[in-house]
Amino acid sequence: MPDDDATRPPATTHAGGDDATRPAATTHARGGEAAPAASGGGNPAVVRALTLNVMPPRFSVLDRSRTRQGQGHPEALRDTVAFAREIEALGYHRFWVSEHHGVPGVAGSAPTVLAAAVASATSRIRVGTGGVMLPNHRPLVVAEQFGVLESLFPGRIDMGLGRSLGFTGPVRRALGADKADAERFREQVAELLGYFAGDRPGVRVSPSEGLRVPAFVLATGAGADHAAELGLPLVIADVRGEDAMLRAIERYRDRFRPSASTPAPYVVLSRTVAVAETTERAYELLVSEAWAMAYSRTRGVFPALAPVDEVLSLEMTDRERRLFQEAVRADVHGTEDEVRAALTRLAERTGADEILVTTSTYDRGRMLDSYRRLASVAGLLSAPVGS
Repeated sequence: MPDDDATRPPATTHAGGDDATRPAATTHARGGEAAPAASGGGNPAVVRALTLNVMPPRFSVLDRSRTRQGQGHPEALRDTVAFAREIEALGYHRFWVSEHHGVPGVAGSAPTVLAAAVASATSRIRVGTGGVMLPNHRPLVVAEQFGVLESLFPGRIDMGLGRSLGFTGPVRRALGADKADAERFREQVAELLGYFAGDRPGVRVSPSEGLRVPAFVLATGAGADHAAELGLPLVIADVRGEDAMLRAIERYRDRFRPSASTPAPYVVLSRTVAVAETTERAYELLVSEAWAMAYSRTRGVFPALAPVDEVLSLEMTDRERRLFQEAVRADVHGTEDEVRAALTRLAERTGADEILVTTSTYDRGRMLDSYRRLASVAGLLSAPVGS
């Protein structure tokens, strides 16, 4: 998966441990929902977390339409739409879908098309992209696509934007995108937002002009600086380690320039979170995706998610075993109490305004149970979920 995709699954950390925070940053802009509350200028979000001992006020979900053994890509896409309805019923704030081209095991390749299907199947939850990779597209076409989505589903559409290139050289060539296109990301975002604002000379974009579609920047590296300069929310994960991520968040807040859509910094952390009746059962929820990540980094291909017992019985190479263990250590997992403590510490360290949960598992029933339990932990449900 591309390194600049800030919403790729991070590695795993036991909820009770000190390294229980693999976040991601989110940026949203251009109206559609109320402007985010301030989290910069002395970082009142961190102060809030420290003084009130609370978690971030919003929890959202990113689904990559992962395939599972015995299942094809069409089933994975239909599962995503069904999953969105379940997530809406649990009270989550947003449901985002991803863009991956030529990646076996990941069916999410056309995010605006899939977002339309998700929005049609739901009625309240915000729907968006995590994200559209601008180097692969003309900003004018992206503006038109989101203009159509916002016109059909007013007040519910988010526009998550990233700068990742294709997974492999042949895919990048097929997309007609290269590193130079990624380096133009800030310029592409400014052009895209200009079509909504109606300030691109000689070009009138229908039905987008005048609409307010919140924009988010999915960022690693310089992406946080782009989000700050453009006055947009930041979506960030600790792809390069938590220390690097925390420095990027601090830099984003320090350099943030208020905009009409986003008057103060707003940080969304992308994180894998697994909750179950026991710590061991929560650990099992992470195994399938952790192995898929390790496999992809050694073979260049994402395998379909496999049953836990099958993964644990595999004979891994030393490198595969190390990558697998790193993945499982970095995600938040545990019982409700363990995860509540871990997420509270995450809020204390980062001052995050929102958590974007990215958990995928082989067993969809157990995955949904984890999201139910997390909704209870986050206060999205009125009553705790039973075992």
